[in-house]
Amino acid sequence: MDEEYDVIVLGTGLKECILSGLLSVDGLKVLHMDKNDYYGGESSSLNLNQLWKRFRGDEQPPERLGSSKEYNADMIPKFMMANGGLVRVLIHTNVTKYLNFKAVDGSFVYNKGKIYKVPATDVEALKSSLMGLFEKRRLRKFFIFVQDFVESDPKTHQGMDLNTITARELISKYELEDDTIDFIGHALALHIDDTYLDQPALDFVKRVKLYAESLARFQAGSPYIYPMYGLGELPQAFARLSAVYGGTYMLNKPQCQVEFDADGKAVGVTSEGETAKCKKVVCDPSYLTDKVKKVGKVARAICIMSHPIPDTNDSHSCQVILPQKQLGRQSDMYLFCCSYAHNVAPKGKFIAFVATEAETDDPQTELKPGVDLLGPVDDIFYETYDRFEPANDPDADNCFISASYDGTTHFESTVRDVIAMYSKITGKDLDLSVDLSAASAAAAEE
Repeated sequence: MDEEYDVIVLGTGLKECILSGLLSVDGLKVLHMDKNDYYGGESSSLNLNQLWKRFRGDEQPPERLGSSKEYNADMIPKFMMANGGLVRVLIHTNVTKYLNFKAVDGSFVYNKGKIYKVPATDVEALKSSLMGLFEKRRLRKFFIFVQDFVESDPKTHQGMDLNTITARELISKYELEDDTIDFIGHALALHIDDTYLDQPALDFVKRVKLYAESLARFQAGSPYIYPMYGLGELPQAFARLSAVYGGTYMLNKPQCQVEFDADGKAVGVTSEGETAKCKKVVCDPSYLTDKVKKVGKVARAICIMSHPIPDTNDSHSCQVILPQKQLGRQSDMYLFCCSYAHNVAPKGKFIAFVATEAETDDPQTELKPGVDLLGPVDDIFYETYDRFEPANDPDADNCFISASYDGTTHFESTVRDVIAMYSKITGKDLDLSVDLSAASAAAAEE
């Protein structure tokens, strides 16, 4: 271990594994260590016995739930947008060859106490029962503008400069109702609060366009895809990639201690009496607790069920977004459901998550609006975890720390953090202009 590396990565969470893969592909010499004896860190996948051990201690899971090893319960469950950032990273690094994807059946939004399919195109707008006839026509016009919009072609901008007008001003031109704006902003553009309304409209339009194009990609009921056997496959796929490019992986390395020089710059990592030297350290917040600040916490419920979420057209996999305003909250709530169709549970079993940014210290009461939508559950576990963000200056100490995972059930915010970290570490932008067809449409196969 007494060698010098360009970068030492601590933790095998998804963000760290993606960065390790990207940096290895760039030709950097990477050492990747984890204090745990398993991949994934906070974003690991647990079988039934591991799930019970984590939440119930020495209790054994009941036999009625089936075989432990047939469960792959992701601790940070997130779907991928078919044309989104993570899929582009997977193609850019050729990690797609290690993974099999399958399309997610449904994308839904909660409105006035009911679950509705999210309409994302002009055709769907006219069919949707979410709104009345006149509102459908107004929404259809907005969707046609978004579908036709090309950033480099001013003729498609209808005389507007989306870098200067805000999302609120753009939406007001279409005279859309508040409930409609709610689901476009939160269930299509995937904004986690309403601050986007006063930002330039360009990002908002691009996000709605990404959703519509992802939806068209596999002709499924949603714009999302998910790996067979769950997300636990991802860190391992990136570990393989890193190894192909000469990266070194070491699991089960206790007390990984970052070493600093007299100027406070990271110069290496010590574990079990050996020190590996490096120019930069990349890690999750648990490895450098004195360089991060707590910014919030996530409350969530993990449920095992024997049926799909009611009112989701019997979807074996789906996301339901409950916009903050619908619940009188400051942040959205998310429902995630996956099943034996994606090989994450035994036949007939479904795994559902309810998650949100915690606003109280009582997850059970806070998550009730989401849990109530699930119908009967076989078993349920509640937990909260703190969210941390880096509070250091990477230029001063050579430490690049990822932010904790948020409560969203899609990957867009996670990937933005990874891409920003990559640029800080390397001083260059990540080129993600890839041939999207390289992520094979096996995603759409049954």
